Amino acid sequence: MKNKFIYSIFFSAAAVIFAAQLSFAFIVNIASAPGPDDAAYLPFAEVMPAPVGGLEALYKKIKYPNIAKQSGLEGKVYVLIYVNENGGVDDVKVVKSLGGGCDEAAIDAVKQTKFLPGKNKGASVKVKLSLSVHFKLH
Repeated sequence: MKNKFIYSIFFSAAAVIFAAQLSFAFIVNIASAPGPDDAAYLPFAEVMPAPVGGLEALYKKIKYPNIAKQSGLEGKVYVLIYVNENGGVDDVKVVKSLGGGCDEAAIDAVKQTKFLPGKNKGASVKVKLSLSVHFKLH
């Protein structure tokens, strides 16, 4: 009986470690994927891009994934958004993953959102914008 318990703990721990390694590899691969001509996008501007209608407008577009709801998953997905000079979203990259379909939900919501463009000296510019998208069950 004691041996079964020890084997059970060992295999459970091995499964958790394996899953953690897979998650880490997934995060690293997504974050290291090149964006659209990364050098063309400024890391900051005098006026940073902002969602039209504010963050509330962006959050209204989020569809909480069923698997995340069922498992009680809450947390944040950190994304890097490439906003062009017209306020359109050229690309979205996950920097820190939450899993459970939340990454995809965050990307979809951001891609559906129109932004006020970033500005330098009154001229619209391309900007890379970091954002944390919160997932919280009510």
